[in-house]
Amino acid sequence: MRLPAAEGEFSGKSAVATTTPPRGGGPTGFGRRRRGSRSHRRYSDRLLLGRLRRDVNTKDTLPPIAVNRKARFDYFIEERYEAGISLMGWEVKSMRAGKAQIAEGYVYLKDGEAYLFGAHLNPLNSASTHVETDPTRTRKLLLKRRELDHLIGAVERRGYTLVPLRLYWKEGRAKLEIGLAKGKKQHDKRAADKDRDWQRDKGRIMKASRR
Repeated sequence: MRLPAAEGEFSGKSAVATTTPPRGGGPTGFGRRRRGSRSHRRYSDRLLLGRLRRDVNTKDTLPPIAVNRKARFDYFIEERYEAGISLMGWEVKSMRAGKAQIAEGYVYLKDGEAYLFGAHLNPLNSASTHVETDPTRTRKLLLKRRELDHLIGAVERRGYTLVPLRLYWKEGRAKLEIGLAKGKKQHDKRAADKDRDWQRDKGRIMKASRR
């Protein structure tokens, strides 16, 4: 399917209609821009600008599908990894509708592979009755072998934990941000609470001082 022209792009018809034919009826023909000419450069610049705006609108401004806010309170996140997810069709539709949560999920390693367990994807009412929908099924994560080997070593030999942090879209595909983490002790959580309260109070004080 042909996509409509993005902002800053010209359709073929508008380019032909607005272009002045070369003087003297040269071989370039009516409506064709000569490569290297001023009008050709302007056209190329606007075309590139339209593509850049389209990329920004489709990738950078999309909100995340789900965020695990509890993970930052319970764990020290030392490293982050981006993983693909093996999904069924109804799960992709649920994600697009925002019916996903990963707060109760975690990542475990088995037979040299990584899996997401406990994440909840609520099927839509329009899901086919011929497909068995399991909202909390275990889903395989797609990582490079080098990354998997590093994570296996950190978890099995150094006592780290893998936690899901954020579920989001990237270039039309669902991605999961994974944190290589260590659990916080109780006094660490209390310190985090105090720091969060102080940051909130500081923001309120600064806002009041500007009035």
